[in-house]
Amino acid sequence: MNEMINRGTGLLLIDVTNSNPNGDPDRDSDPRIRQDKRGEISPVSFKRKLRDLVDDKESWLWKEVAEELGLDQEGYEILESKRTQREEVRKLTSDQLLAKYWDVRVFGTTFLEGEKKESKTFIATGVVQFGLGVSLNPIRVERMTTTKVMPVEDDKSKGMAPLAYRIVSYGLYAMPFFINATAAQKTHCTAKDIELLLRLIPHVYKETASYIRSQVDLRHAFYVEHQRPRGTFNDFKIIEMLTPHKKNTTSEIALSWHDYDSEALAASVAELNQLLVGKAAPVRDLMDCL
Repeated sequence: MNEMINRGTGLLLIDVTNSNPNGDPDRDSDPRIRQDKRGEISPVSFKRKLRDLVDDKESWLWKEVAEELGLDQEGYEILESKRTQREEVRKLTSDQLLAKYWDVRVFGTTFLEGEKKESKTFIATGVVQFGLGVSLNPIRVERMTTTKVMPVEDDKSKGMAPLAYRIVSYGLYAMPFFINATAAQKTHCTAKDIELLLRLIPHVYKETASYIRSQVDLRHAFYVEHQRPRGTFNDFKIIEMLTPHKKNTTSEIALSWHDYDSEALAASVAELNQLLVGKAAPVRDLMDCL
């Protein structure tokens, strides 16, 4: 590890409008939903998008961020990539694996689990853990039909795809994430690896937008860096104070961001910053650093 990494606590507020932020393969790709009708976004799907941004070395985003941080392509490859050759990876030592792949240093991997039995051949737990994204209120799922000029089914003469468009009309999802500095000693994760992660988070949905995720983006990406590796402030308190609340509690479902009290959230952030003095850096909103 080249530089000391301090503990970090973050909260992503993911704004979804007329989109499917994360389809459930067990339910015909319907938006993921809990029994209490609140929506879900899996941490796996979020990390996949981060991996894709780092993997695309020809993109303007990678070239600009790499230049700003002084990164070489070497050492920033992605293990969980379609181009990865399993047999070649199996030949690597633990140190070579960690030196080559950014996602192994940051997220860990079970890629080689079961193929090698030595304790140091894979890192199951990484430095960064993303939690499950859960909507702050129940969501409404709409099922719609897509129409096209050309037929999309063999037995149809017109372009009709029944129930092909499954969307969340509106939802605000909160996804916590944490930087575990202790794990960095095992994965050789550097401060520059973490800074790359923080630089890419604001672009995750903008740069991976699709037909079904046309209006999914981060409203806020809050991050607090503690003053030492083991942490200096209560994670729960940070997350609670960064979580917005609805203005009107008579209706469970929110229809837009304006249903949440943004002024109260700003006041809560200011109060948290006062509590963090001498213990952690002020709250950073990564969305202000595009």
